[in-house]
Amino acid sequence: MSEQARRRPPKPYRRPQKDPVRMLAFEALRAVDERDAYANLVLPPLLRKAREKGDFDGRDAALATELVYGTLRRQGTYDAIIAACVDRPLREVDPPVLDVLSLGAHQLLGTRIPTHAAVSASVELARVVLGDGRAKFVNAVLRKISRQDLDAWVEQVAPPYEDDAEDHLAVVHSHPRWVVSALWDSLGGGRAGIEDLLEADNERPEVTLVARPGRSTTEELAAATETLPGRWSPYALRMAEGGEPGAIEAVKEGRAGVQDEGSQLVAIALANAPVEGADTRWLDGCAGPGGKAALLAALAAERGAFLLASEKQPHRARLVERALAGNPGPYQVIAADGTRPPWRPGSFDRVLVDVPCSGLGALRRRPEARWRRRPEDLDGFAPLQRALLTEALSAVRIGGVVGYATCSPHLAETRVVVDDVLKRTGGAELIDARPLLPGVPALGDGPDVQLWPHLHGTDAMYLALLRRTA
Repeated sequence: MSEQARRRPPKPYRRPQKDPVRMLAFEALRAVDERDAYANLVLPPLLRKAREKGDFDGRDAALATELVYGTLRRQGTYDAIIAACVDRPLREVDPPVLDVLSLGAHQLLGTRIPTHAAVSASVELARVVLGDGRAKFVNAVLRKISRQDLDAWVEQVAPPYEDDAEDHLAVVHSHPRWVVSALWDSLGGGRAGIEDLLEADNERPEVTLVARPGRSTTEELAAATETLPGRWSPYALRMAEGGEPGAIEAVKEGRAGVQDEGSQLVAIALANAPVEGADTRWLDGCAGPGGKAALLAALAAERGAFLLASEKQPHRARLVERALAGNPGPYQVIAADGTRPPWRPGSFDRVLVDVPCSGLGALRRRPEARWRRRPEDLDGFAPLQRALLTEALSAVRIGGVVGYATCSPHLAETRVVVDDVLKRTGGAELIDARPLLPGVPALGDGPDVQLWPHLHGTDAMYLALLRRTA
């Protein structure tokens, strides 16, 4: 070292600067990782608090939302890329460090943020939340990632399709291998269809509104915000630019709501299914959190029918009460276990059971669920799904109709359950659900219906309609 260098005073320490947008995104990812929280529940209160403090404007909120959801959707791909840039297994990288790296990788590979800005902002975040030492590690890894674009990285880290098709799709489209396999089995067909489905899972879903009949109209909602018509449901509108549905007066008052169009179609199909004889008593046997129950209650009110909405968990039953408040027709909300119901057999003309499931049909909305679920989880759902459908068939009278619905396309949660219950219980038959979804294309061979994100723009809802015959 020269004499001049020895005499030069050291540079003063510069404190890291907090970036509110990236701090919020990191906080949301940590909540998802540490507490098994869902981003769609964690993010809104964080954004609201940031707005109240004056830290955020609309563009900041949009960027924070993109950073969180984009990182979660592409987590599997980014993990493979990060693994190629570190000298240790990913399981040995501290989770907070991995979250910062994933956020940085998404900015570099999944957004239009300039490379220099993406690296420097991520390193600055690392200095704030991890300390200067680990920030140097973050800097080194992100600089390696920045040398190639996403396509080049994927070509490097994904196995060739010809060698291992499922593993290739898992890395390219950021889904666990077992989920790719299950979706492919349910969808059938070749490579193009499954790639379209996996790509659709990684797209940001539209915000879809429902105008609850007799309480609001699509015209009223269209006048309140910029919207596009629904694709299939007569009560649906799609918010063109996302927007803030909670600011719409009809939504505030519960006369309208936010509800995926697939969910709307399930309720509409059950309500319109032909029944023999009376049509005055309806049951939603798994009503929480209340979206389908609210639409069913509105449809029932138009016909003078009574809806009983039952939900096992008391806190979810309160959500159902809130969703149904103000419905003009007769209804009741109770906290009850649908597998040990308090009602008498044969009490209802129509019954809906939207059963608890793996949620593999809603990966667009809850991208973290793909990393949280395990194949063995299906074993836990199976007995409950069968018990709920069995009791639903007991609850409906002869000539009445049961709708079995699930937000999963996994065969073990859809056709396998329905076929098994029909064989064991007897006294019921499948009826064709397809004519009850007029105008909806690509509904398959029936009689049940499977909706798909890439074909219908909805969650992957499944519906089977069963008529009680004896």
